[in-house]
Amino acid sequence: MRINERRSLWRRLRPYFTVFDGPLTLIILMLLSVSLVTLYSASIGIPGKMEDQLRNIVLSFFVMWVVANISPQMMMRIAVPAYAIGVLLLVCVALFGTIKLGARRWLHVGIDIQPSEFMKIVTPLMLAWFFQNRAGQLRWQSYAIAAVLLAVPVGLIVRQPDLGTALLVVAAGFCVIFLAGLSWKALAGLLIAGAASLPVIWSVLHDYQRERVMTLIDPTSDPLGKGFHIIQSTIAVGSGGVTGKGWTHGTQAHLEFIPERTTDFIFAVYSEEFGLAGNLLLMVLYLLLIGRGLMIAGNAPNFFTRLLAGAVTMIYFTYAFVNMGMVSGILPVVGVPLPFMSYGGTALLTLGLGAGILMSIQRHRKLVQT
Repeated sequence: MRINERRSLWRRLRPYFTVFDGPLTLIILMLLSVSLVTLYSASIGIPGKMEDQLRNIVLSFFVMWVVANISPQMMMRIAVPAYAIGVLLLVCVALFGTIKLGARRWLHVGIDIQPSEFMKIVTPLMLAWFFQNRAGQLRWQSYAIAAVLLAVPVGLIVRQPDLGTALLVVAAGFCVIFLAGLSWKALAGLLIAGAASLPVIWSVLHDYQRERVMTLIDPTSDPLGKGFHIIQSTIAVGSGGVTGKGWTHGTQAHLEFIPERTTDFIFAVYSEEFGLAGNLLLMVLYLLLIGRGLMIAGNAPNFFTRLLAGAVTMIYFTYAFVNMGMVSGILPVVGVPLPFMSYGGTALLTLGLGAGILMSIQRHRKLVQT
């Protein structure tokens, strides 16, 4: 009797423990394995980093599991309140936020939280809900309203200032708007308008943001100051050669020439120690991650889930592209971590949340009504 009861209990609980998408989980685990190997080398002499990151990984998988058990229908129901709460938190940051390193990005509620991280997922969730409710009757007014919904959190994030996070929110939100059917003519018009507005954008940038752009153009103009990050990271990337200097043998990292070597610049440490061969492996893993996300988006059962899965996948792409470009010296230095590689709890939880959304869409694809 007890055996039968246990079997019956397992049959009821089994769906909650089989939510992880096999290919996606395997790719993430491979990236995290590479991350831990690299982090061990990068954090030599910095106690506690490995233990903290292992805790962050466990929390990320817990968040992934919880979100994967939430149906897309439930996600649609919470989209509007989640967006409203997120914008309210951003307004609270602007009014009462904690200032660190010259930026007002955190809100103290017993612990310091960064609501802008929350908006990387909530903004595309809101936009996907918006377009789902207007499917089949989209007009130019719909895209204008969507642009406003995107501009509100982006404007509040830029004001903090946090250009890196704002860029990620824009990429995810614009992906939803584009996939919802924005015409190529409208896209070309936006690109022309964006190019024409560059002088205005330049005039409203903060001094440090202008310096980052100028440093990208000529980092040698201030080699011991603003250009130090780019110069040292590009030296590390180039010195790795084809096969790298070997694990834990990277001189740029261990002689502390690479700043933020466990977070934003961990790719420089990895490149120096594992070289071009290692970089090709890492890029293959990211291509597989993005490919799996696009496959889930392509197989999604309705408009909402297709838009949401596409946006989450775009977040992963933007994270990787911007970070690698920043470290390689082809993009300005902004605070964007390398997905599933960089040390940090908040970013890893956000990435786990995104993976959970993809797994939920994949799991419920046959249950959601088209």
